[in-house]
Amino acid sequence: MSTKVSSEHTIATVVGGGVIGLSVAWRAAAAGWPVRLLDPEPVRGGASWLAGGMLAPVTEAWPGEEDVLRLGEESLRRWPQFARDLSAAGIDPGLAGHGTIVLAFDSADAGHLEILAGHLRSLGRAVESLTSREARRLAPGIGAVRGGLHVPGDLAVDNRKLLTALAEAGAQQGVEFRRERLASLDDVPGPVVLAAGAWTGQLHPSLAQAVRPLKGEILRLRPRRGCLPPPPHTVRAIVEGRPIYLVPRADGELVLGATQYEAGFDQAVTARGVRELLEGAERILPGITEYELVETAAGLRAGSRDALPYVGEVGEGVYVATGHHRNGLLMAPVTADAVLAWLAGEAPPAEIAAASPARLEKERV
Repeated sequence: MSTKVSSEHTIATVVGGGVIGLSVAWRAAAAGWPVRLLDPEPVRGGASWLAGGMLAPVTEAWPGEEDVLRLGEESLRRWPQFARDLSAAGIDPGLAGHGTIVLAFDSADAGHLEILAGHLRSLGRAVESLTSREARRLAPGIGAVRGGLHVPGDLAVDNRKLLTALAEAGAQQGVEFRRERLASLDDVPGPVVLAAGAWTGQLHPSLAQAVRPLKGEILRLRPRRGCLPPPPHTVRAIVEGRPIYLVPRADGELVLGATQYEAGFDQAVTARGVRELLEGAERILPGITEYELVETAAGLRAGSRDALPYVGEVGEGVYVATGHHRNGLLMAPVTADAVLAWLAGEAPPAEIAAASPARLEKERV
């Protein structure tokens, strides 16, 4: 267990202004720490601004990744209080409890869902199989699908409302925002939390080969006059082996994502990526072809070696919180609570133990 550091005079430095860094900074400042956050473009500059906003540990689950599921579910349990605390600061983060529908386009995709459903049921998770007719009743406007699953416990959040709320709540608690990059850990006094997403691997030698960027393109669309509105639920689908998601927003927009591939730190939107997303979405929601395309963007998720994030101490007074892959928004509450516990010299949530960066040393040995 880390030794408690007094928050009365010591400044805690958070590196990274995405959902993880903002959450840690806000929670630490609310607990009495003087906090400085370093990021050349906080809130809007990272992958969090481009996320779909799904808080869906169950539909993200897969055999062999049980630790990821447990950590995600623990964070999901913390989300309602996390959102209420943010709302108390005066900004609604846009938490929605409409659940998730997962659809299969063809028989091969349906086989994938059968594996997922069997795995979840073996773990005692609530999941309901849907016929194509039942799926269309829950999500009007979808096309011909082979069936699906309904996961009522999943949540969603408006990522941009959330990031705005976190920044405002942090500012209200006295977080000092500095639009700069960390030059060297040697120049940072007091505890430091490395939460710079895909760039975190450049900040500490133990993470150099452990964190990698995973490029993902997303589209935002808006129904025009005469179009069917987006489905009321988050819709995830597998279309000829490729996953897509469609997440409705309260303002009527629809977030469509996301491609995923290795491309280094390239953040250009490609024609191929846009085409793949639109072709897949059209097969699930045919009316989307008449929607207005209002935004295309690409972001870099922080990938780890084993789908688990790295959350823990990597040196005296140096903590890491990165590698959350597709689950940064989902795992923000439990990650922030874990870092705050370490700063206070207390025990973190038990589920975070699987995410310890100490496993990197074991791999090297």
